[in-house]
Amino acid sequence: MPEGHTIHRLAAHHRSLLAGQRVSVSSPQGRFAAGAALTGAELLDTEAYGKHLLHHYADDRTLHVHLGLYGVFSDGGQPAPPPVGQVRLRLATDRHWIDLRGPTACELMSPPEVAALRARLGADPLRDDADPDAAYARISRSGMALAALLLDQSIVGGAGLVYMSEVLFRAGIPPTRPGRELSTEAWQALWVDLRELMKEGVARGRIDTVHSRHMPEAMGRAPRVDRHGGEVYVYRRAGQPCLVCGTEIQRSGLAGRNSYWCPTCQR
Repeated sequence: MPEGHTIHRLAAHHRSLLAGQRVSVSSPQGRFAAGAALTGAELLDTEAYGKHLLHHYADDRTLHVHLGLYGVFSDGGQPAPPPVGQVRLRLATDRHWIDLRGPTACELMSPPEVAALRARLGADPLRDDADPDAAYARISRSGMALAALLLDQSIVGGAGLVYMSEVLFRAGIPPTRPGRELSTEAWQALWVDLRELMKEGVARGRIDTVHSRHMPEAMGRAPRVDRHGGEVYVYRRAGQPCLVCGTEIQRSGLAGRNSYWCPTCQR
């Protein structure tokens, strides 16, 4: 599932293509026929909140998209090609088109529904209006593992398995530590690091979490080859040596997901 930096990049890209223009909306697949009601409406702005993408139109309606595991956008310049495959949504102007396939959610929302969505989401490190203190208030009262708490989108919006695994490694904190054992100072450092890593992800379009001294060229090692791209310390590196201490990276199930950590660096 795409992490929050990807959704923020999509919001900025869609804004650059469509904002300030009247948009034609169709559903070649037929599963979002209600979207046609937006045809002719002006797209005012786009935004990302956690893993949710919002397109705000001039008539107070909002298009809400959650990509989930299989959702993907594609786009291009006019003329638009014939729809290929299961295109749930096509947005088009005189200059550009955007297609959406396979999302978990694709729906129209009213202002109260958008407000309700925002209310149930946690602090998004990529948003300037994020409230990390509210997130910590919930974390510090919980006996659940930090890995599970950081993946809970009602606590921290946008961080997924990669960012969770990496930010805990960089902090030297095991993913199994209960939330209530995390100090205020440790949380503040975690939040700052997560925010900086995710901002870098927006800028680069991939997740890189490794310090310069541990990059392939500095260590004389081969670059990481993985469909997720980027250089990381522990994510999907189970059985490989830690880039810092050489200990074998571990993996186990936690909160219904794989969790990765170094048993030496994250005692």
